Amino acid sequence: MPKSTKKKKDKAADFSKAKLKLGKGKQAPTNAIDTSFKARSIALPTQSIAVDKDTDAPSTKRKLTFEALIAHTKHYNANTRKDAILGLRELLEGHPGLITVHLTQVVNSCVRLIGDEDGSVRKGLLSFFTWLFRQVPPDNLIPHSPVLLLFTTSAQTHIFPEIRIDAVRFLDIYLEYIPDIVTEGWMYPGGGAHGRRVLEGYLGILNAGTTFGEGGDTGPVQATSTASVVLSPASKLVVLKSLASFLSHAIKSAWHDRESAEASSSTVTTPTWYLSSSFASSDAFDAFDALLRPIISTQGSREPIRTWRDEVSPEEDGFVGPFPLACGLSSAAWTIGDLNDVDAAISTLKGDGTGEGTSADVSCAVQLARTVHSTLVSTFLDCAPTVFSPSSSPPETELQMILVVCRICRSLYGRILQDAAEAGTSHQSAEADLQNILSYLSPYFPFTITGPSTMRRDMKTEQAFQDLNLIFCELSSFLLLASQRHPSHKPMAQGKTLQSGKSKRAGVTAASMSAVQTRQIERVSAYIAQLLQGQPSAGVQSSLLRQVTPQAYSAVLPTIWCLLNGQTPDLAGSSELLFAVVLEHATRASSASVVKRLTVDFIGRLVLLDGEAEYIGTFRPGTNEEQAAKLQEWVLQLPKTLWELGGSHLTTTEAIIRLLLRLCHRRSRLLQPATITALRSRLVPYFCITHPARGRIPGPYAKLPLNSSLRHLVLDLVAMISRTGPLTSVDDELGASVTEAVGQTAEAAYWYTLSTRP
Repeated sequence: MPKSTKKKKDKAADFSKAKLKLGKGKQAPTNAIDTSFKARSIALPTQSIAVDKDTDAPSTKRKLTFEALIAHTKHYNANTRKDAILGLRELLEGHPGLITVHLTQVVNSCVRLIGDEDGSVRKGLLSFFTWLFRQVPPDNLIPHSPVLLLFTTSAQTHIFPEIRIDAVRFLDIYLEYIPDIVTEGWMYPGGGAHGRRVLEGYLGILNAGTTFGEGGDTGPVQATSTASVVLSPASKLVVLKSLASFLSHAIKSAWHDRESAEASSSTVTTPTWYLSSSFASSDAFDAFDALLRPIISTQGSREPIRTWRDEVSPEEDGFVGPFPLACGLSSAAWTIGDLNDVDAAISTLKGDGTGEGTSADVSCAVQLARTVHSTLVSTFLDCAPTVFSPSSSPPETELQMILVVCRICRSLYGRILQDAAEAGTSHQSAEADLQNILSYLSPYFPFTITGPSTMRRDMKTEQAFQDLNLIFCELSSFLLLASQRHPSHKPMAQGKTLQSGKSKRAGVTAASMSAVQTRQIERVSAYIAQLLQGQPSAGVQSSLLRQVTPQAYSAVLPTIWCLLNGQTPDLAGSSELLFAVVLEHATRASSASVVKRLTVDFIGRLVLLDGEAEYIGTFRPGTNEEQAAKLQEWVLQLPKTLWELGGSHLTTTEAIIRLLLRLCHRRSRLLQPATITALRSRLVPYFCITHPARGRIPGPYAKLPLNSSLRHLVLDLVAMISRTGPLTSVDDELGASVTEAVGQTAEAAYWYTLSTRP
């Protein structure tokens, strides 16, 4: 039985104890794991005593150098990555010179953390980029924009909603410093441009779809978001705010040009685009718009000045005569080919059919407005009940969301309907959508705080409500301008003449305006009158409306013009009352304020409309005696404004001088003999003053920059006004005052030439 014997031995072996032999020690178990290893050397570069460390290299408080921090941005631990970002800011703040040297390495390392799954890392990176971009010139950021936008647009489509929202916050930083790069090519689909991808990311987060105009008028746009996540109010506000900022930089229009110009008070300009539809051609409007355009530089540069001569050599490239109504023109010889090239370039830039800039811009704006229309309406309807509730104070998030929705509407529909007003085109779907939005806004206009009187009201909330009112006025003016189009009033493209009977009127005519729209416009007119008069509406603090800001005044100018130029008989009384309020506000506006310059530009252009041959609007200034008297009163206060300005606000001084020159040159009806005499008398103290104790002292004319064209322009005005109307004893007094003021200055010869000419 060999098998049974073997089995018995095997079983016995399991429980037998091995006997230890002398000197061999204990044996390892048979199931033991061998943990021994062999290595020639172990590399620890950061701890090796064999390597000399650079003790002079900049480091943080934790003794981490720039290279160590860059390496930590790729660490697997989220806290280490966050500490690396904080360390980079600490190091770069202490050693600003490293920013320029290592900017590329910093951007390439940090940009990968835009889509980091840890929220604290993304928050730290947002703070770091906000600080870093302030230290770097925008020109140095532009080369890094492709990689920044690549990772940011990728994060916009991340599976986690919080990463998408943070990606929008990164875009806000880019829009602040490199907006042109972020919005580049937003209107061209399928081109792979940054702007298009960014815009599609916005719409994807809002579930508004990314294919613009998908279905057109046949059906709604299909949402393309795969997550279909319902955003919280705070997150939705972040996206809408960023989208509004994106559109404000992307859409080029006169409204946005005005907004960018107002960033600096020295370059403030008055919007005039709304007047273009009242001229027979774009050439006529451009010539009219240039009448009061400032030419004299206020930055310290001096323009070349030439003395008057009866004969001018044909070799000279230009001259400044005694009445320089068109300074800066040159008579250099140009060939026909050069002129054709310039004309083609201008046509391309203006997008009059030969170029694609403006047409593509407007076309994409139309499609985008149609795409986001339902989102904007639903957002307003969700927030309006709580914001305008009479029993509670407006929540900050919902109030800001309504304000952002209105700003997006202003950007989109302002660009679309501005194009319709200037080019005589029709965008009926956009007009219908805007009218639909205004129908939801109208019941709450004017927007005021309707809560209990004991409720605490801060200035931020008051300002938000005033902004809502101004935007509502602008949106109403856009729609009213579109409704005032007429085939015989259609402006032509650059260089073309008027052709009647070849186009159909689009939109609703002013004559066929509904009773609801008429009441809405009357309410807008009443609000503007209250705004200019400084009368607060219900629920608004009087301190907020005590003085109209330049932004507010510019915002209501298109609406004022629409009401003045309207053709509805029901609004005739409101229009006359509004014009009287505008004149009163312009007369009492402070001379040193920026608004004064805007009032001079606006009313001055209204007055000059009377002498325009190609003006086809219905508004005529000074049609009745009361209105003419108020206009003459406004003209007579201009010399007082010149006196108070002195040597400051030179652009306002130039605008007033040019306006008076134009009125004298055109023999305006406002310059009656009595008005001319009063102007001459009020200009005398501008040059010299008789003081009771000090005797004869120089007037504000002496404060103008020496050897500047502005001094010559003032002398041109005196020469022109002396030759306008009948001569009186005041002329001798004015001439003597000017002669004494110029004295031994460089303008003495110029004034002698002007005063001795017949």
